[in-house]
Amino acid sequence: MSTSSASVGIIGLGAMGRPVADRLLAAHGTLHIHARRPQPELVAAGATWADSPRELAAAVDVLVSFLPDLPELEELLYGDDGLMADAGDLLILVGSTSSAPAVRELAERLHTQSGGRVRMVDCPVSGGVDGATSGTLSIMLGGSPDDAALAASVLAPCGTPVLLGPLGAGEVAKACNQLVVSATILALGEATVLADRSGLDLDALWTLLGGGYAGSNLLESRRHKLVSGDDSPSGMAKYMVKDLRFAADIAEATGIAPVLLPALRAAFDGIVDAGLGDRDISVARRFVQSRDTQAS
Repeated sequence: MSTSSASVGIIGLGAMGRPVADRLLAAHGTLHIHARRPQPELVAAGATWADSPRELAAAVDVLVSFLPDLPELEELLYGDDGLMADAGDLLILVGSTSSAPAVRELAERLHTQSGGRVRMVDCPVSGGVDGATSGTLSIMLGGSPDDAALAASVLAPCGTPVLLGPLGAGEVAKACNQLVVSATILALGEATVLADRSGLDLDALWTLLGGGYAGSNLLESRRHKLVSGDDSPSGMAKYMVKDLRFAADIAEATGIAPVLLPALRAAFDGIVDAGLGDRDISVARRFVQSRDTQAS
């Protein structure tokens, strides 16, 4: 099946799903949607509204899910109005950051229950809302070559899709990504506090260091927040707790004794326990600042 002949739908129109839907609709010309809340702007732009998950699944060949995790997808699978109630040949693309073993288990169950008609590809992304809006997401695919090829052609307007291995490989790649992101933002936050309390010009510092080995896309996207201390949410810190738990599961399954991962999990657990989980991940600066009296 080619992209031109595949009917595409999306479910999960939150912070990430909505800009992805905009790009899919613009690129493919048609898009079927369902959400908890009405989407009049998408419908006005040409999207077709489905009154239930059942109606959505029955109308499409490829269903993109940007629900937060697998439990939210599970809630919509069964029952008279569920996705599985009237699904034909259906490829579900799971865009959430989820457990790789859980993705494989769900895919096997749906494949069995549907007599092979329902398949899955995992396709977690990196790049945040900015990347979803601009179409520059890194899209990590796991699945069979044929299904991944269809997924890649559907998702190409949203960024760069790359097949990394069999089903679950995308989730492993996302765990690796989040390990690096969490370590980097924590280091940036800590370095910002060190520099600030030493009287350095933070904007000049990160402009300078951004051109060297300390530079990164994360620094570029969060530099203003780190300098100003504005940690209003973009990518909420609490989601990193789940992501790092998945990374720990993979480490255990592969017999790895990680060095950084336990410290990162403790730090982000601390951020949530301090009531800062709904802030942007740049809240790492505030969290480090709050620890001075505790450490003395």
